[in-house]
Amino acid sequence: MKRPGTLLVIDDNRAILQAVKMLMESVVETVVTADRPDGLARLLAKYHPQVVLLDMNFQAAVNTGNEGLYWLKEIRRIAPLTKVVLFTAYADVALAVEGMKLGAVDFLVKPFDNEMLRRTLLNAFGPKKKVVEAAAPKEKQGMLWGQSAPMRSLKAMVEKVAPTDANVLITGENGTGKDLLAREIHRLSRRSKGPLEIIDMGAVVETLFDSELYGHAKGAFTDAKADRPGKFETAHGGTLFLDEIGNLPYHLQAKLLTSLQQRQIVRIGSNSPRPIDIRLLCATNRSLPAMVEEGSFRQDLFYRLNTVTLELPPLRHRADDIPAFVELFLEKYAKVYGKPVPQVAPEAMERLKAQTWPGNIRQLEHVVEKALILGDGVELRTSDFDLIDAGGSSAVDTADMTLEEIERHTIAGAMQQTGGNIAEVARRLGVSRQTLYNKIRCYGL
Repeated sequence: MKRPGTLLVIDDNRAILQAVKMLMESVVETVVTADRPDGLARLLAKYHPQVVLLDMNFQAAVNTGNEGLYWLKEIRRIAPLTKVVLFTAYADVALAVEGMKLGAVDFLVKPFDNEMLRRTLLNAFGPKKKVVEAAAPKEKQGMLWGQSAPMRSLKAMVEKVAPTDANVLITGENGTGKDLLAREIHRLSRRSKGPLEIIDMGAVVETLFDSELYGHAKGAFTDAKADRPGKFETAHGGTLFLDEIGNLPYHLQAKLLTSLQQRQIVRIGSNSPRPIDIRLLCATNRSLPAMVEEGSFRQDLFYRLNTVTLELPPLRHRADDIPAFVELFLEKYAKVYGKPVPQVAPEAMERLKAQTWPGNIRQLEHVVEKALILGDGVELRTSDFDLIDAGGSSAVDTADMTLEEIERHTIAGAMQQTGGNIAEVARRLGVSRQTLYNKIRCYGL
């Protein structure tokens, strides 16, 4: 029986990522891989892993392990309950001891022994009872709909669509909770007792796409020592959720379309077609119609995906829901840090509601968590919250501003307040550094 929970593996060697994923998928419910640590905050917020296997070096010319220690500290800061196992090709006992002092629970040396790696990672998860209790908070919290008009309208539509088998395309900005909405649709569907399989298309290495979705037969390639079903097969009878579908390369879109039309797949290294019975959900923060127009997304696949399109509104369009989110996050992190749940001063709540929140709910969560950690007393005031425009007499009026103008103003304000510290600006806004770099270039900041 698989251990409940999520394992996140971060290593710049894609062969190692594939090997660890194949090894651990049989014993851990969810295995997520990433070949760079830059998007660590996003991965932690999205998947809530119980254990992270973290490589110590990510630059060919750097082998001191300092990068690994830096990212270890970041994990401990962002997700203090997450267990970290360090992974290095250099058997440096002193470095291992330093990592353990900083909060790592164990240390593995490459080349690794399969059984040792499996046992070490399972030990990091701890007793099964504890893993269940430490399951990702989003499964427990479910979908917080709120009372705003846009969300009431969306909820009514979801209640009509969810019981059907219609393909659904979920759109919305980063941080709006598209993955939570997908889980809610599955929960309300007739397939709710079946599996929900999730693939982040933005995190899947292109060379592993076929193996991830379609699986492979024994001997199909080096290290394929046994038959392995892909996500299409493991989602049989349930729901397959393809997150960040806009990141799927054009030359792979035709194969996905063929599988959906024929409702069957063929494993790599096999000639035998296998029927699939899935309900498909997809999500993106990009404009697929615009991508179709520019020729980077297939029109026929777009029509296949969006039988129904559900758009999650940005947080700035549902300000009335912010108090409910603030309460939820305060209760969540009060338990994490062993602190009482504070009240929020009325003027502070008004300032929270007046913010533009370019990072949406994810950004709000970071701000509330930090306020809880650093705030004193039983009430949080405006000064306790890390707000972009908190120093002014009032929030900027964005009623007549376009989204681009709002984003430019918010990013510029954050850069001014932080002295141009990109990592801090990205953390405040709840976006990855790469996304922030792209925005800075776009707006000429």
